[in-house]
Amino acid sequence: MEQFFAENSWIVAVAVVWTLPWKGVALWKAARAGSLKWFIALLVVNTLGVLEILYIFIFSKKKPKSEGVSNA
Repeated sequence: MEQFFAENSWIVAVAVVWTLPWKGVALWKAARAGSLKWFIALLVVNTLGVLEILYIFIFSKKKPKSEGVSNA
């Protein structure tokens, strides 16, 4: 395994370059939204950007506030 990474260190470099921006944006959105559980999950779990992308585009979407009073 060590020999594989020694010979193919570019794979690790590509994974890091791919993951860091996604993780950064997802952590920033989770922190701004006050989602402590998501922040911890995104910080601890490494899924090569998959969980981060799902959070950014699906789970971080704010639900529209429903108006309590309608103008009828």
